[in-house]
Amino acid sequence: MKKPPFLCLSLAVLAGAMLVSGQRVFPQSPTGPIAPRPGTPVQQAPPQSKIVTRVALVNTPATVKDANGQMVNTLDAKDFQITDNGVPQQITHFDLGGDPLSIVFLVETSTRIDPLLPQIQKSGIVLGETVMGPNGEAAVVGFNDSVDKLQDFTVNQDAIEKTFTQLKTVTRGSKLFDAMAIGVEMLSGRPLPTADAPGRRRVMVILSEATDVGSETKLGAVLRQAQLSNVTIYSVGLSTTMAELKAPAQDTTPKVTPPGTFGRAPFPGTVQTPGSDAALYGSGNLMALAVWAVQHVKNKITDHALELAATATGGEHIATFKNHSIENAADEIGGELHSQYSLSYMPSGTNEAGYHEIKVTVKKEGLKVRARPGYYIAAGPES
Repeated sequence: MKKPPFLCLSLAVLAGAMLVSGQRVFPQSPTGPIAPRPGTPVQQAPPQSKIVTRVALVNTPATVKDANGQMVNTLDAKDFQITDNGVPQQITHFDLGGDPLSIVFLVETSTRIDPLLPQIQKSGIVLGETVMGPNGEAAVVGFNDSVDKLQDFTVNQDAIEKTFTQLKTVTRGSKLFDAMAIGVEMLSGRPLPTADAPGRRRVMVILSEATDVGSETKLGAVLRQAQLSNVTIYSVGLSTTMAELKAPAQDTTPKVTPPGTFGRAPFPGTVQTPGSDAALYGSGNLMALAVWAVQHVKNKITDHALELAATATGGEHIATFKNHSIENAADEIGGELHSQYSLSYMPSGTNEAGYHEIKVTVKKEGLKVRARPGYYIAAGPES
């Protein structure tokens, strides 16, 4: 049967409308950005969540001694256990004194150390031969009112010795913390040991008084970055006077807060006093103070700075004001570095942000282990 003309026309119009409607449902993608209509608010991107810094590898040198204080160098990886916030970790790299060293020697060049300058100059040969070792590299940084790179990284021990021989004192200032920050930055670029490559152990050796004058950097911030960068700090404490031996005994408990205040909570139900604080937390508990310093990077900490730096990173502080010479201290540090275990792991099973407590233990009785206490990861902007 032949359809009426008006029906054909209606069907054609209907088909065209459906075609137009289909184009609206399935539009083509615009070829460029669409400008907003006047008066229409622009949609904002959703707020970004806090970015958490991930630590790919944690390296913690471990010094093991027996009951007589002698170094123990007969252990294997299976003899060690590492926990990160209480969670056992798998050791991915293990070595005994073999990984070559990257060292930054920080030396005070303030006029206050003039009486000790000849001894410091002579120590260059020990620092080069004993501390660097045959496969090490080292740089030298001097500091007073300024921080000066005196020798870039070199494997040439003679260059290190020459740099020390030519040391001169300049001004009376001592920007110790600023110098430490620069040293950590320099070491951060050196390759770390991994499961597939030996890399280098990052070490800072400081020859200085435990005094900072004029630094903009806070000690806690330096220590936090040193931990994240796997830098171990050793310090040789310089003393320019014999008055310390003749002066009356003084309270040498490290202070991390202003006088009359307390940086830690009191025992529940007690009134906090200097006596109760010392009894509760222990006099001279450098490990707890080192952890506190890293967690409170904005606080100004000056007392026992060198000891805190060594404790926070697993190194050692050696004072030289008695019968311990600078050369003897350097020789002791070198002996430890080349008889030290290097343990590495990739953190797993722990919270990303906040303070991570590291515990290194040995599965043999009668042995004492020294390693760094942990590291801190900040979430988002630096706290």
